[in-house]
Amino acid sequence: MHIVLDSLLDGARRANGTVVVIDVFRAFTTAAVVLSRGAEKIVMTESVEEAFALREAGVGSLCMGEVDAVKVPGFDLGNSPYEASQVDVAGRTVIQRTSAGTQGIVAALAGAERLYAGALVTAPATARAVLAGRPERICLVAMGRAGLARADEDEVCAIHLRNLLEGRPGDAAAARDLILAGGQIAEFRDPEVAHMHPGDLDICLDIGRYDFAVRVTREDGRPVARMETA
Repeated sequence: MHIVLDSLLDGARRANGTVVVIDVFRAFTTAAVVLSRGAEKIVMTESVEEAFALREAGVGSLCMGEVDAVKVPGFDLGNSPYEASQVDVAGRTVIQRTSAGTQGIVAALAGAERLYAGALVTAPATARAVLAGRPERICLVAMGRAGLARADEDEVCAIHLRNLLEGRPGDAAAARDLILAGGQIAEFRDPEVAHMHPGDLDICLDIGRYDFAVRVTREDGRPVARMETA
């Protein structure tokens, strides 16, 4: 088993084998939240226009996500796991568009034999699901900010996942502390940054909160995420 650590959109485009695209703040934490609350599936898109078109066509009933971290006007939900935790999505199909996470999923879809959307809240379950497939090659891609600049939380999540995949227990407290020392943390606590709820941080850093992975497959030519347990 060969594990590759890579980053950003270019890393997602290069990825092959079993691929985990990582977006901790906040896309794939939010995706895990809506699945935990009973959403049937998440259709991941590259553009805002496609998200609106899919909702209009009845492919999904809710649009969720952001542009430049801010909720898109006309979307039902932003990119906040705290907000998602307060909404009834049971049985619904959610359409998600974000500036980093869903871009990485779309970029990785062609080269991936198996594809997962990764975050700290699903890290242990993701490691188990990946290992259950007995892969020869695993690519862990940390998406960072808008897929263009590295971010501590995604890089740390990739290292934590590598530890788990290689049979080490990892150190959840150390991973949390390292991320909490980063520069973006202040935004979650700044009342003037309205789109970053303090509750988002608590959920994003709750390592192993959910006992399922977020598996992405191609359905009707689109990336669709569902729960997977192993």
